[in-house]
Amino acid sequence: MLAASLLALLLGQTAGGWIATLEGAVLEWRWPRLLAAAASGVMLAVAGTLIQRLTANPMASPEVLGISGGSAIALIAALFLLPAPGNLTLIAAGTLGALASLAVLVMLNRRSGFVPDRLLLSGVAITALFDAVRAIVLAGGDPRGQQVIAWLSGSTYYVDPVSATLVAGLAVVLGLSARPFARWLDILPLGAATATALGVRVERARLALLLLVALLTACATLVVGPLSFVGLLAPHMARLAGFSRARAHLAGAALIGALLMVLADWLGRQLLFPAEIPAGLVASLLGGAYFMWGLRRR
Repeated sequence: MLAASLLALLLGQTAGGWIATLEGAVLEWRWPRLLAAAASGVMLAVAGTLIQRLTANPMASPEVLGISGGSAIALIAALFLLPAPGNLTLIAAGTLGALASLAVLVMLNRRSGFVPDRLLLSGVAITALFDAVRAIVLAGGDPRGQQVIAWLSGSTYYVDPVSATLVAGLAVVLGLSARPFARWLDILPLGAATATALGVRVERARLALLLLVALLTACATLVVGPLSFVGLLAPHMARLAGFSRARAHLAGAALIGALLMVLADWLGRQLLFPAEIPAGLVASLLGGAYFMWGLRRR
């Protein structure tokens, strides 16, 4: 992670070719993108680890629950309905959208006790609904749709120092907030009956973890959009690295998620220079290729 950070800060392309530089004017543009990409990678990875352990499903990810879709719809609404919304306004709108999606999930699954399979199916339905609404809005041809499309692709282009610092602070606070749940995360994959026998209030534990996943996903989605593969990929890579217990799994996934997003952002800036590929799209391309390679090996 340290090596990737130095690479992203110091090495890049200019009109004259590749160059390594310590110029303050260049670093001033690069460090907010680095910080925002790393922070969003941490939050997506932690959210993915939580949801995979909560549902005992290795294919679960924050995007599947519909929380990213809720953030997307709320952000689009803020951009189209509010006059020149600032970053804090957009963060607030995205968080409210994520919490609204969470509220719908809770209403649909409260009676069943948040059974994992039903929870994931509800999330898939909500995601499909939000995707349709989003497509209808963007099909109108409004010029503001270009900014929305850039954000949906997962670009860090619009990140400024204040936003990057805020997102990094949120990543630290929310990431550390997951540590006290480590015992639940070790026990819940064993099944509801076993967890109850070991003293875990299953319904309350699932609801608390869902709330934390919603907050993590909302904050990360506002930076890299809803297309990132990191929430699915980082927990798998952490397991392959040998992190099996919940606390180590969370820490390992967080570091790997940050590494993936920093590399994705740097590659997106270099591959088609002077044009850019959004970091979220690069992460999805890397993640899809990794999983196909992994399936071929098996």
